[in-house]
Amino acid sequence: MANKNASSGYKLGQLIGDWYEEYFVFPLLQEVGKNLKLFVDSRFIDRRARESKILWDDTDGNSVDYDYVLELNGTNDTLGIPVAFIECFWRRGSRHSKDKARDDSGKLVPMRDTYPTARFLGIVSAGDFTKPARDLVRSREIDLLYVPKEKIVNAFGICGLVMDYSDRLSEDEKAKIVEKFDNEFSSKKKIEVQQVLHDLVGRATIKSYVDRVRATLSALPQEIRLILRHDSMPITFKTVEEVTNFLKSPNFNMASPVESYLYQATYSDGSEFEKTASGLDELRQLHSQIEVLTEHMNRLCKG
Repeated sequence: MANKNASSGYKLGQLIGDWYEEYFVFPLLQEVGKNLKLFVDSRFIDRRARESKILWDDTDGNSVDYDYVLELNGTNDTLGIPVAFIECFWRRGSRHSKDKARDDSGKLVPMRDTYPTARFLGIVSAGDFTKPARDLVRSREIDLLYVPKEKIVNAFGICGLVMDYSDRLSEDEKAKIVEKFDNEFSSKKKIEVQQVLHDLVGRATIKSYVDRVRATLSALPQEIRLILRHDSMPITFKTVEEVTNFLKSPNFNMASPVESYLYQATYSDGSEFEKTASGLDELRQLHSQIEVLTEHMNRLCKG
């Protein structure tokens, strides 16, 4: 019985989470994409440019799976230039909120150092997400759109669906609530709850979110610095004593230095991007992404 009840609770959370991601977050980001002329990639799109998961490499070459990525010049057949990475989730209870905040922000932050155009990092959360968890997200300069649990519960309640229960209920009663909810949660009901939640959240909230994404992407580079670096080949020592003796009269061999390039950009909002390129082609590619974003946002501002 314990396993059955545990699976019932998990199933309810999965149903609500999937609905929230597809019926609230996806339309929200589609509106952002429409306003800013960006391609919105999500698991709800069957896209030939990628396999099933939305994978992007970080600075260490790790492939990371994201809920949503907004791209410049992306199509069904071609990956575009990433400008926004966004995670979303629903949480019924407050347990481990800070762990969730730490995990999701930990996925997002490296993208800022990987792609010069990844200007917007965001989390769209719903449910019981504690203040310390929200503070952690904001401290990492990640945008947070938060829908409190009460509004989610009210939206379902207005539509005649019970999707929450007291933890004091018996396990059998909880399982019955989940079973009834599953039977009544039709496609028509999903749309109905979506419309009610939009009203509860408010049109102004949706508009301000679009404006935040626009403002972040419009903070364009005000200063760019290119630095050529010449590094010596490494000198290897087997003991501490060898290093000590070398440093008394150091001679770093610069006859055949290794070249690299440092690309630094300072944006109008005060943030900075810095990345080392191993060659001129990589340096040009970095700059071309910045150039495309700059031209795109300037065209939008011209109307």
